[in-house]
Amino acid sequence: MLPSNFHSHCTFCDGRNHPEDFIKFAIAKHFRAYGFSSHSPLPFETFWNMPASDMDEYITEINRLKEKYSDRIEIYLGMEIDYLDETYHANIPYFRSLPIDYRIGSIHFLPCNKPLIEDNMASIDGDLVDFKRSVDRYYQGDLRLITAHFFRNSMQMVETGGFDIVGHLDKIYLNGSRCPGFDILAPWYQKPLEAYIDLIAEKGLIVEINTKSFVGKKQTFPHLEILKLLHKHKIPVMVNSDCHAPDLVNDGRVEVLGILKETGFNFSRELVKGKWQDVSID
Repeated sequence: MLPSNFHSHCTFCDGRNHPEDFIKFAIAKHFRAYGFSSHSPLPFETFWNMPASDMDEYITEINRLKEKYSDRIEIYLGMEIDYLDETYHANIPYFRSLPIDYRIGSIHFLPCNKPLIEDNMASIDGDLVDFKRSVDRYYQGDLRLITAHFFRNSMQMVETGGFDIVGHLDKIYLNGSRCPGFDILAPWYQKPLEAYIDLIAEKGLIVEINTKSFVGKKQTFPHLEILKLLHKHKIPVMVNSDCHAPDLVNDGRVEVLGILKETGFNFSRELVKGKWQDVSID
């Protein structure tokens, strides 16, 4: 199969290079398709989210690249949209109205107070020190409480809908696993995880196997232990690098595709000429 990637970040959010640099790299590596998924605007500013004022330019630029490279690679315009709460998610009118090809639903923040400002958020995908501070500040230092909140919001995100791909579905273990007492095999972790996967299967969503940390840490999201559960539920998967620099576009892809094949997966769900299709893993 020719490679593809549908989770990437460029200079419109926290990526380190212009979108065209990623396309040139992808073409050099014989990619069939490439998708941009800049971090969506939030109700508050962060260093890694795209401001709403840049949305028109983002759409225009990716569409320009689609046209310029149409004879060499399929380019798709996507977005990674945060679920915060019932008022801010991928299915609100603002995001539904955008002329984009696909949406990734992800959780990076857990709102702990109102209003929706960064100071009222527990960050699960940032610095370990910030994560520990959030656990102490909002969850009485109890990793089980922040984990329960993460999976509760994750299920609400899936119920709310408005997106195609579940992004790094168990990202809570990124920092959680670096804290004493965190155990992905414990019943308090496994029970909500399994309920979440049941719901994903029911809604027919795609789960990405995120390889951003595979080369350096042999770590994927979801955890490799979960792949058998995804296969059991017949959930379609795709492999994404979540890259922020062009030379990382293909990191971990070949290795993780091999692991998927060994687990029993025969297909990757991808956009092919604008339609979701199953592409054989060979």
